[in-house]
Amino acid sequence: MINEQIRDKEVRLIGEDGEQLGIMSAKEAYKLAQEAELDLVKIAPMAKPPVCKIIDYGKYCYEMARKEKEAKKKQKVIEVKEVRLSPNIDTNDLNTKTNAARKFLEKGNKVKVTLRFRGREMAHMSKSKYILDDFAESLSDVAVIDKPSKVEGRSMVMFLTAKR
Repeated sequence: MINEQIRDKEVRLIGEDGEQLGIMSAKEAYKLAQEAELDLVKIAPMAKPPVCKIIDYGKYCYEMARKEKEAKKKQKVIEVKEVRLSPNIDTNDLNTKTNAARKFLEKGNKVKVTLRFRGREMAHMSKSKYILDDFAESLSDVAVIDKPSKVEGRSMVMFLTAKR
């Protein structure tokens, strides 16, 4: 809220150079802001009484936008990469998939390991759980099981996260 939008009876005012000007009515604070040819901006609306500051509102908005942009730059987005397996996978194929998952984990991503069942393979789901266990065991030096394996429809899913 800025200038006339501030409808509180009393506000705690902070001057343009950061000094405390004390508690006064919103109208008085607005008059002081007009005299300084600046804006009265409510910076802490939940405080008792609300805190207002005399600043250039355009400059304030610009600074806030710049801070948000900087924070966004420093943010790290963690992606979830998927590795799909089948119940009758051979050892060399499993090693290839393990190496792919290892690369994803080293880059800082999470890995979703999906064991897909088709047709008659659905009848032997419980016997194929060892494939996911072996997969997690082979990556135990770089990964931790984030969510253990569980059945979702026609597939069994497990999530792995890189060790800290």
